[in-house]
Amino acid sequence: MKKILIIEDDSNVRGNIAALLEEENFAVAIADNGKTGIEKAKEFLPDLIICDVLMPVASGYEVLQELAKSKNTRSIPFIFLTAKVERSDIRLGMELGADDYLFKPFKLEELLNAINSRLSKHEIIIADHVEETSGAHQLKNKKYEIDEKMFLTVNGKPLFVGINEIKYITAENQYSSLKLNSGKSVLIRRSIKKWEDMLPEKYFLRIHRCTIVNLGQIVKMEKWHNASMIIHLKDVNEPFVISKRYTSLIRNMQK
Repeated sequence: MKKILIIEDDSNVRGNIAALLEEENFAVAIADNGKTGIEKAKEFLPDLIICDVLMPVASGYEVLQELAKSKNTRSIPFIFLTAKVERSDIRLGMELGADDYLFKPFKLEELLNAINSRLSKHEIIIADHVEETSGAHQLKNKKYEIDEKMFLTVNGKPLFVGINEIKYITAENQYSSLKLNSGKSVLIRRSIKKWEDMLPEKYFLRIHRCTIVNLGQIVKMEKWHNASMIIHLKDVNEPFVISKRYTSLIRNMQK
């Protein structure tokens, strides 16, 4: 169960948010001013903090600054609540390390979307750190065989994925999404170039800048525009367009 700390001096707002989040199965702690919020954060160690900007004793900015000093609290996702919409105020919060702003009044859907978005991003960061510090980073340079399994860390949890279970991989910058034969998608921090170096060349091919496909999943190839081709993968609705260069490579590998 994820833990959320609400720091808000308005009792009605504080109580309403707490009730809503408890209904969504979050463990909730509350504080009615910034000073108490700092103490609660260090004691409760929440997974996320929702904090008003203007409060007695210590402002939301002061809360964020104080928590940034501690190794135990500085990485906790932090969402500001505010009725102020001045650009300078938003800029200040972001410069201090805030992750998001919610403007009063807000809808429940907006609140939950902001919370889930920040928690998901934080889990990816934690998973990357765990993978690096556990020594699993040493496996990133390993060249796998088709019948092997690789260790991944997904949302902070270990996961073993068979190389032959990978249907295709799409990537954008340093993140990539693995589509497995089971239909499941796995998002991890790894570039398409690293995947290309790790996967067995006989079975996987990079067909353009951000996609690698499992050749064993190809069910049909068709001619396309300008001497390029499209390929259809098993149980995948949308085809993949590949260039003439990669078309010839596929044909050679399938011989």
